[in-house]
Amino acid sequence: MTLTIAPRVRALVLLLLAAACALLAGAGPASAHAAVTGSDPGQGVVVDKAPARISLTFSEQVAMSDDSLRVLDPEGKRVDTGKPSNVSGTTYAVPLHSGLPDGTYTVAYQVVSADSHPVAGAYTFSIGAPSKTSVSVSGQSADDGVVGWLYGFGRYVSYAGFIVMAGGAAFVLACWRRGSGVRPVQRFVVSGWVALTAATLALLLLRGSFTGTGKVADVFDLSLLGQVLQTKTGAALVSRLLLLAAAALFIAVLFGAYDKREDAEEKRDLTFGLSIGGVVVASGLAASWAMSEHASVGLQAGIAMPVDVLHLLAVAAWLGGLGALLVALYRAPADTPVDRPAVRRFSQIAFGSVLTLIATGTYQSWRQLGSWSAFTDTRYGQLLLAKIGLVVVMVGVAWISRRWTGRLAETAPVEAVAVRERERVGAGAEPAGDMATTDAGDGDAPATGDSDTGTGTDTDTDTDTDTDTDEHPGSERAAQLARQQAARDAARQKRMRDADPNRFGLRRSVLAEAGIAVVLLAITTVLTQTEPGRTEQEAKAASSSSASASSDTGASGALTLNMPFDTGGEDGKGIVTVDLDPARVGDNEMHVFVERPNGRAFDIPEVKVEFTLKAKDIGPLPVVPDHIATGHWSANGVQIPMAGDWQVDVTVRTSDIDEVTVSKNAQIG
Repeated sequence: MTLTIAPRVRALVLLLLAAACALLAGAGPASAHAAVTGSDPGQGVVVDKAPARISLTFSEQVAMSDDSLRVLDPEGKRVDTGKPSNVSGTTYAVPLHSGLPDGTYTVAYQVVSADSHPVAGAYTFSIGAPSKTSVSVSGQSADDGVVGWLYGFGRYVSYAGFIVMAGGAAFVLACWRRGSGVRPVQRFVVSGWVALTAATLALLLLRGSFTGTGKVADVFDLSLLGQVLQTKTGAALVSRLLLLAAAALFIAVLFGAYDKREDAEEKRDLTFGLSIGGVVVASGLAASWAMSEHASVGLQAGIAMPVDVLHLLAVAAWLGGLGALLVALYRAPADTPVDRPAVRRFSQIAFGSVLTLIATGTYQSWRQLGSWSAFTDTRYGQLLLAKIGLVVVMVGVAWISRRWTGRLAETAPVEAVAVRERERVGAGAEPAGDMATTDAGDGDAPATGDSDTGTGTDTDTDTDTDTDTDEHPGSERAAQLARQQAARDAARQKRMRDADPNRFGLRRSVLAEAGIAVVLLAITTVLTQTEPGRTEQEAKAASSSSASASSDTGASGALTLNMPFDTGGEDGKGIVTVDLDPARVGDNEMHVFVERPNGRAFDIPEVKVEFTLKAKDIGPLPVVPDHIATGHWSANGVQIPMAGDWQVDVTVRTSDIDEVTVSKNAQIG
């Protein structure tokens, strides 16, 4: 039966891997976790005077290189000077040449967000009047698709390798301890280690090109590799390689010294030691993801990282153990089949893993989405819904597997082998001809070359004596007959095992679980490369508020500035809006509004505003507005002494220690 099922298993696995690769193909490096929430000049804006600099505000801290911000004139020539710098909070700026002519200019940016994902894009603004432009900026090079696909596939393989290695080893150690002597399970665990090691090395080489030029030719650029090693992601990948060396030692002991231990007390002590060491190594490997990706930035990072580690360990225990169980059910030798106690122990571990995944997944969903609407309004939420649906289906199939486990009938292949061995030992002193006669009497077909022994003559014995050594006549014949009998016993045991309908049903249900797990892992990998719903909604809110303010400015002539802020503390994110009317030299009326990212007004302890005209060395001119209503401050008689490009600095304090200053330049007067 195994011969007819195995090709189907291979075909199904290949089909599922192809589906996983198709999912990964849609997750290019442009999917990012930091978003642009504001710019000065804004997108599509026409300004009367050439700005001295351009600035971009992101939803979180980003890493920049010398070419992260580029400004191109209508002919495609760079007009920015100097290196990009962090002017305040999450706002970054680059200076421009003075006296820029009228026309449409292109701003291209390519940065790396705090959770290691690249952010690339472009927009245009105009000086004087819009014009034609020959600039075409995609944010990445033409080779972007190849490098992005390879990096995404490498991430998938690394996750899969960790799950197979950690979960498979846990299955052997906690569920099927005699499985350590079974070659297929050993190869399964070792293949996970090899896959994770190879994928980590590949990611280390691809990282520089992935976050930079996107060119395949730059994959082996040692200068880029040196830059990667200085980043948080590079340090995490190197740490993962060091931990994999420890994992190799753990695997060697698990399938070496541990398997050879026969004393029960010694094996129990070694089991305890391996369990502690395995948990430490697996936790360290899981932390190499948690400390460099989603969990390391944003809301409650100190809680999110250990929760993420626990989530990954639960995934490995469930899915990796499931893969090891599948290998044991289909590939284990007939004399060492996976037994009912081992399946029951794994069922208990899987149940505990599912409960852990529900708890940690609920927290992660709240942290990354922030609202119920994000489930349907953002790509992250939609992928998360698909993942939740697959988990529900998989739990349903697992329930079916538990039913098969409860009804699994214990066959007696192991006992049959023991009986045969005792018979073989007891008959070891008998002549070879008698053994052959006994075997033939069992009802099994005699082995090749045994036909003469059935005649009762000793012709074969004489012939064998001529060819055997003088010291051990007939010993080779006895060994040959023993091997033939063992093969017949193994075939009989295999038929007995596969004839059990409960075991057959368990194998099919576990295979279905493994198939769902492959697709589930692919969706999880895509999720790690997708902008979280909370960030996406905050960026949309900021863009909508900015667009509304720009519309109001054009209608009334008053100046409106929208500046996102993040003080870093609890409830420290929001948008501060400064209205200056009529935005001319002399007296002006100023209103300051503070809103949460969702647009709701909220009060903070303090707001201060300063005006600076750097070109004339005037200022800063401080203004402390009065609190009027929830999220609303106002000041009358704000004096602007001279027309020009004024820098408006707003200091926002959300607690006794959490404070940030955000800035924007504006033409006043």
